[in-house]
Amino acid sequence: MDTTPAARVRALTKTYGHAANPVHALRDVTLEIRRGEFTAIMGPSGSGKSTLMHLMAGLDSPTSGEVHLGPVEIGGMADDQLTLVRRRRVGFVFQSFNLVPTLDVRGNLLLPFELDGRRPDVQEQQRLEELIDSLGLRDRMTHRPHELSGGQQQRVAIARALVTGPEVVFADEPTGNLDSRTGRDVLELLRDAATRRGQTIVMVTHDPVAASHADQVVVLGDGRIVADMPRSSAAEISQFMLSLEVAS
Repeated sequence: MDTTPAARVRALTKTYGHAANPVHALRDVTLEIRRGEFTAIMGPSGSGKSTLMHLMAGLDSPTSGEVHLGPVEIGGMADDQLTLVRRRRVGFVFQSFNLVPTLDVRGNLLLPFELDGRRPDVQEQQRLEELIDSLGLRDRMTHRPHELSGGQQQRVAIARALVTGPEVVFADEPTGNLDSRTGRDVLELLRDAATRRGQTIVMVTHDPVAASHADQVVVLGDGRIVADMPRSSAAEISQFMLSLEVAS
């Protein structure tokens, strides 16, 4: 079994603005994401949680510190190298779904392969068909995004993120545009991806109920990690978050 962290950052700092008036989004953050687990990153607005995810996913570069995807340090990679890393080793699920409106469901699911200039191999085709069935999309394959409900669109987005078997799937507030029941279904899909498929899931969320599905709950405040908790109930997470607000 590979015990190398799926992703890790070390002494990570991200600063925006001018030297005379800097904005410190992250301050000396060190964190490991365990392979095959579901990690939730929480924190109030402005805590740095989205910045951390963007840096770990190669969508932004750090001011200082290290960012590793598996054994590879990606923090200082050139843009063309990072593009390949994001395309071949990372999956993304967004709050706004980010499906291509002119493509049907199958076209959206095949998009990661199209962007990489190839067709799915036998194993990937098998994974695609399994995802289509397990996510209940078989009778929606010729529908375009506007013909789907929000929950169906998010299921397509999750399938698209998983279909290439990426090392890490990053989910940014994936239930933010969904009603509570549909959101719970989406969280169960992400939970299942980690438990049954061994995928590594990193989810940014402000919702304690969503975070309660994760194996690890990392809480940020003012650009620093203020807690790294094992799987906890929604009530326990809510109580901790409330204590942070009271303390501040």
